[in-house]
Amino acid sequence: MSTASEHGQQSPALTGIRVVDLSRVLAGPLCAQLLADHGAEVIKVEPPRGDETRAWGPPFVGPDTSAYFTGVNRNKANLCLDLARPSGQRVLADLLDRADVVIENFKAGTLARWGFTDERIRSRWPGLIHCRITGFGVDGPMGGLPGYDAVAQAFSGLMSVNGEPDGEPLRVGVPIADMVTGIYACTGILLALQARQRTGTGQLVDCNLVNTAVSLLHPHSAAYLMAGQVGRRTGSAHPTIAPYNSFPAADGPIFIGAGNDSQFRRLVAVLGIPELGDDRRFLGNGDRVAHRDALEGELRPRIATWQREPLAKELLALGIPATPIHDVGEALDDAHVRGQEMVVELDGYRGTGIPIKLRDTPGRVVSAPRSRGADSEAVLRDLGYDESGIAALFDDGTVD
Repeated sequence: MSTASEHGQQSPALTGIRVVDLSRVLAGPLCAQLLADHGAEVIKVEPPRGDETRAWGPPFVGPDTSAYFTGVNRNKANLCLDLARPSGQRVLADLLDRADVVIENFKAGTLARWGFTDERIRSRWPGLIHCRITGFGVDGPMGGLPGYDAVAQAFSGLMSVNGEPDGEPLRVGVPIADMVTGIYACTGILLALQARQRTGTGQLVDCNLVNTAVSLLHPHSAAYLMAGQVGRRTGSAHPTIAPYNSFPAADGPIFIGAGNDSQFRRLVAVLGIPELGDDRRFLGNGDRVAHRDALEGELRPRIATWQREPLAKELLALGIPATPIHDVGEALDDAHVRGQEMVVELDGYRGTGIPIKLRDTPGRVVSAPRSRGADSEAVLRDLGYDESGIAALFDDGTVD
């Protein structure tokens, strides 16, 4: 294995960037964690009651910490602050004086009610990047209305194309709209930081769950917008590629995707039915999609005679995408996933690794998720508050 010095590793890419994370639940905290993983200094500001996901269990890993919460809140200092109080608002202003980025997902108008209007932010903190995350956005007929991940999936049409052909619409099994919104928000912040290099000013980064879910509709959105074709549920199959589906092997399910004619010919040769490569029904991908049921009727009994691991290895060796369908435990325990450092452990914390691998400025996991208010005193001291000022904030309930 090559060493860090051979690659000239430096400090993480976002070292020196300061982020105030006012967000709760998933999209905002994930965005802030992505920035923190790559070196940004992130202070998570929780309300006195705490981020509601601390209670989203079981499983729990501490008296006020669910496993859910740990998944998106590492590498952050933690300040518990009541922003509804004038004294809490003064502390927030002090935090923003030193910040490059603020991330929030309050209901529309909440920040303004606390005195942080768009106009004040632009005038007092002209270099600040303000990332706002909402359910439906703040404009349009539904602007300002609340929305969780499943609401966005349902409203956008995403649920309508997820599930078995003869079944009901299904929510995607992970909070995909929330998570991709967090990734989009992180991308928007990085774009705004780059623009600030040129302009010297910050800007609003505006993301919402519904826009994200709509953006995830490809290829169904393209089919509708270009040809008026409304997408339908196809289970694990692809609407425009065949064979591209899950199949029952002798010891469990396997996924196989032969995306071109050459891959298809190699697949049917491995399965002992090479004559299908010359069958007029299956010559091209369009033919195979049109005759999907007949094609899968030929493939399924052959695949069912194989163990899934040997078949996947043989197909992969021939350049045909295939894999056993793992459960979550099998995936996270897999040697390849571990070899890619996609499971990390630190001081009793275990989480997924950093997916973006930068050779010279790699991201790092340096601290486990903190308990509520664990760093309140240290953060206030760093802001210049003296002992009496800190004590007063604790005494009146502004800080916990």
